[in-house]
Amino acid sequence: MHTLDSPRFASDALVRSAADQVAMLVGRDSTDFLRTVVDAAGGTLIESRARQVYQQPRGGAIASYDTKIRWGGGPVTSETMAACAGDLPPGVGVVENGGDRIAVWRFPHDPDLPGLASAYHAASVADLLTELDLGGGPVRLSVRAYRPRRRAVIEAIGPCGSVFVKAVRPDRVEELHNRHRLLVASGVPAPHSLGWNAQGLLVLQALPGRTLRDQIRSGDGPVPSGELILDLLDHLPTALTCAPRRSSWLDRVEHYAGIVGAIIPDEAQRTNGIAAAIRAESGVGPTVAVHGDFYESQILVRDATVCGLLDVDGAGAGDRLDDLGCLLGHLSVLAHLDRQRASAINSIGAGYLATFERTVDPADLRYRTAAVVVSLIAGPHRVQDQRWPVTTRRLVDLADRWLASARRARRRR
Repeated sequence: MHTLDSPRFASDALVRSAADQVAMLVGRDSTDFLRTVVDAAGGTLIESRARQVYQQPRGGAIASYDTKIRWGGGPVTSETMAACAGDLPPGVGVVENGGDRIAVWRFPHDPDLPGLASAYHAASVADLLTELDLGGGPVRLSVRAYRPRRRAVIEAIGPCGSVFVKAVRPDRVEELHNRHRLLVASGVPAPHSLGWNAQGLLVLQALPGRTLRDQIRSGDGPVPSGELILDLLDHLPTALTCAPRRSSWLDRVEHYAGIVGAIIPDEAQRTNGIAAAIRAESGVGPTVAVHGDFYESQILVRDATVCGLLDVDGAGAGDRLDDLGCLLGHLSVLAHLDRQRASAINSIGAGYLATFERTVDPADLRYRTAAVVVSLIAGPHRVQDQRWPVTTRRLVDLADRWLASARRARRRR
């Protein structure tokens, strides 16, 4: 196994803000500092491309990269690397960049997910499944998701079928296991937790069906009604409200507007104005049990029914407007990005809006949807889409239209 040491890389730039750090992690310097670290570990960086970049909740920025590396005289391998600036984790290679330091690591050696390396090792996963009485035999692994320093999901397929191994921070795994058990006991179709270990690995049941997003984009079948979506949320157990209240999309809207202004400065005034209006004019709902990140990729469907609810890490106490606005906002943005299916996606979203606004204030629902759209404006930049500047401006327009719709609904009260 190749390790990454801590070389020093000189630069004239002094990076001070998170926006500057984001630019550094995906700019020309990124190839230089990745190459420096790979060289120090005995490899040669052949190619690199930023896959995702975003600001860290604790400050600074983090990015992941698709790379091709030749180790020694061997063949070229495709690997994922990650780097962060600002809040640095211990135990990884650090590059000195002027007055700032950049931490760099290779997947699966994430400093905050100590179980990830085991989750990406077939023999270790087979041993884990045996320990949990989930069958033995060899397994085949596939990475389904990786968000550096936050979580990863590895699908393991073996003689007894498929399971998902989720790597999280060790201090969160038992709580997440208990949350899955609570939801399933309450009739929510979340994956059963089949067990966990102290490294932060949670083994989850594989559910049938496909995501609502895939169903919508395929166009080859009906989708669940708005009433079924509401029924799913109504089954979230009230015990979740005992947890600390989640921050709302409303609380974070000005933060996300600031990110937009940092990546496209000439849109800063308009985006900040939209966010300020949303924050000032919107009402809030009562505290209830919420999913916390409720959008079409988290909902599994089959035959126009809901058969699964994924990624319940953030489930807890919150505002129903957040879950409803999250789904509407994501569908609205999806329609904007998928031009061929835009009409069908907007039709589905309009149907959900008509159903949802019978249960909550129509104006507040639209304000919350606008807040979610603001949170998604920087998405094309985060995934380093080639057309992100054009798409970003169009998404600012979309948020503005939701704000105007909310104001019209408020006048009709």
